[in-house]
Amino acid sequence: MPDAASTVMAASADKIRLLEALERKVLWLSAWTIHNANHVRPSRDGLKVGGHQASSASLASIMTALYFDVLRPQDRVAVKPHASPVFHAIQYMLGRQTRDKLERFRALGGAQSYPSRTKDTDDVDFSTGSVGLGVAVTAFASLVQDYVRLKGLSDQPEGRMVALVGDAEMDEGNVFEAMLEGWKHDLRNTWWIIDYNRQSLDSVVSDRLWVPIEGMFRSLDWNVQILKYGKKLEAAFAQEGGDALRQWIDTCPNQLYSALTFKGGAAWREALTHDLGDTRGIRHILDAHDDAALGTLMTNLAGHDLPTLLETFHGTTDDRPACFIAYTVKGRGLPFQGHKDNHSGLMNPDQMAAFKAACGLKDGQEWDRHAGLDIDPAALDAFLDSVPFAQGTGPGKASRRLKGAAIPVPSALAVDLGARMSTQEGFGKILGEIAKGDDDLAARIVTTSPDVTVSTNLGPWVNRRGLFARHETQDIFREQKVVSAQRWQGAPSGQHIELGIAEHNLFLMLAALGLSHDLFGARLLPIGTLYDPFIKRGLDAMNYAAYQDARFMVVATPSGVTLAPEGGAHQSIATPLIGMGLPNVSSYEPAYVDELAAIMAWGFDHMQRPDGGSLYLRLTTRQVDQPKRGQGREQGLDRDAVIAGGYWLRPPAPDAEFAIVYCGALAPEALEAHAQVLEDCPGAGLLAVTSPDRLHAGWTAAQREGRGGDAHVHRLLSALPAGAKLVTVIDGHPATLSWLGSVRGQTVAALGVETFGQSADIPDLYRVQGLDADAIVDACAKVLLG
Repeated sequence: MPDAASTVMAASADKIRLLEALERKVLWLSAWTIHNANHVRPSRDGLKVGGHQASSASLASIMTALYFDVLRPQDRVAVKPHASPVFHAIQYMLGRQTRDKLERFRALGGAQSYPSRTKDTDDVDFSTGSVGLGVAVTAFASLVQDYVRLKGLSDQPEGRMVALVGDAEMDEGNVFEAMLEGWKHDLRNTWWIIDYNRQSLDSVVSDRLWVPIEGMFRSLDWNVQILKYGKKLEAAFAQEGGDALRQWIDTCPNQLYSALTFKGGAAWREALTHDLGDTRGIRHILDAHDDAALGTLMTNLAGHDLPTLLETFHGTTDDRPACFIAYTVKGRGLPFQGHKDNHSGLMNPDQMAAFKAACGLKDGQEWDRHAGLDIDPAALDAFLDSVPFAQGTGPGKASRRLKGAAIPVPSALAVDLGARMSTQEGFGKILGEIAKGDDDLAARIVTTSPDVTVSTNLGPWVNRRGLFARHETQDIFREQKVVSAQRWQGAPSGQHIELGIAEHNLFLMLAALGLSHDLFGARLLPIGTLYDPFIKRGLDAMNYAAYQDARFMVVATPSGVTLAPEGGAHQSIATPLIGMGLPNVSSYEPAYVDELAAIMAWGFDHMQRPDGGSLYLRLTTRQVDQPKRGQGREQGLDRDAVIAGGYWLRPPAPDAEFAIVYCGALAPEALEAHAQVLEDCPGAGLLAVTSPDRLHAGWTAAQREGRGGDAHVHRLLSALPAGAKLVTVIDGHPATLSWLGSVRGQTVAALGVETFGQSADIPDLYRVQGLDADAIVDACAKVLLG
């Protein structure tokens, strides 16, 4: 009778045999999917479809080990963008992807070029594509997992957040910004697996790049594991002459190693004979391998060796963040493996035919899940049915996508209006009032800010709800009886996550928080604050978050040249256009605090709706006189109109010759100018725009549906005679409002900011920029005179 140890070894050998078969199948399917898109599927525009066969191949082994054996349902993965075909092939083998989608790879309705949460139908955890961001978001997702777990908001088992990283992605600064932030927050349960194939898009990467990479990870207390050699090479190293062989490979320049990999076994033999031929034992190693076997031996790197990968991954059991530097070959197993130009290379039809034959496939079997494998189909299907990752985490275990219950939101948010306030101040007061409550809304809001918490008026919220930390931290200033307005003590119960000054990290944090309902089954209502000009600094990550349909509210303040004394470096110009241009994000710029309260109440609900999205609020530190009015049409403020994007603060007369249209902080100048022009033009109207974005989106949507006259902006402007003129003014680029003339074909004079600002007070700066009341009156006169 076999003993227990031999039985385990036999089971392990059987598993390796199955996994190696799946590895070959995944490599074939990924390469064929790309080939089909470029050479089989008819092209209607003549463009190369692409698909990165080489970059996919280098991760085929690692992803086989992970998805078919190592990963659990609660683990979440960000796949290297160029490994998308491998990901889709794996999902196809698991029954979570269709042949139709693979046949339409990179075509309308097909599998996406890069993994997409919203466009792909298979199990994408994090969208990737913008280099480095998919890597970094896994660290923030791990922090969010801690947040909901420590608060008892999720009953899901603790998972690892895994990133499959291209080695060239390590050039991205946002990766290291995220690593540093993770260290500050005691990061756990994060794996970054670096596909160290030593080739980028244009070239071979610098020799020994792993040295500084390893050093940076170790300095931040990551568990760094270097996976360099597979079992075959390790066995060769154990032979006589093996130490010299190891030393030769260790010191071999990346370019030479890649070139020899491309040239094959005969080239390896020539190089080793020339450099090590006189070394005792080397001849025996070389003579024991024909050229094909020698080529296989010399490229037996750990990143392609399933036994090594499984031992390493299964052997990493603690929750320290781990970095695996896995040596691989770019294009491994394909005709152009190792070639420095293989990044965008594609196998031609003859090469693909030879590759198909080598895979044991016949024409017509290209998409067959079992063809070409020396594995019993029933045994393979049984193994695939038992793969841990595919078991799901939901109630029925069919899907790993979770759902968090919606949080009730009151129709109106309380705020104590002062006679003069800024919208930034109003934001702080609204949150402060929410913080006093013990309802679900207060419990599910989580705020975060890149070291501008106090200066963006989050202080009252943090004082009441506390800083989030994995472990209790003390406020030493308070213990030492040093007076401070800020009472910041960290604890797992806290609801504010303080970040360093890195806007990419802010938006990646918001992305992870805004996906918590889907990833961890816990609904959160994230709010992030930053200075408005630095939207541009974090824009790539903000776009990335919106692309994933993460739900959050970003409050950007102070904004525009209204931040007059700060100077041009802190004054924003183009951000209103950014707000209009970002999909899945509704941007608002209210002038008054009661408008802001209505927008935030609507926004918390909008963030939770299936057809909803995120919000971008552009606020100001400029205090303005607050109108005394209640919520609702009969009380003075039409909440629905505010949400739709605008309302008449001063309705026009039926014979009005023009109207002034303002947005945000310039309400006082617009009111002053309007009062002046009423002397000569008593019918002039004054239109308050709370959201150029919502007005424009509603108008274009109505036009597409052939009902342009039903758009909110069309109804607003229909209060004017057809020939009435418009004068628009905003503390931002004038194009934000200049499009209003297109709604009904009206002449527009658009005032705004088109040059960098400078240090000044508001009256001087508004005068220089042509935004003051006199400039608005002059514009009114010019449009009237034609």
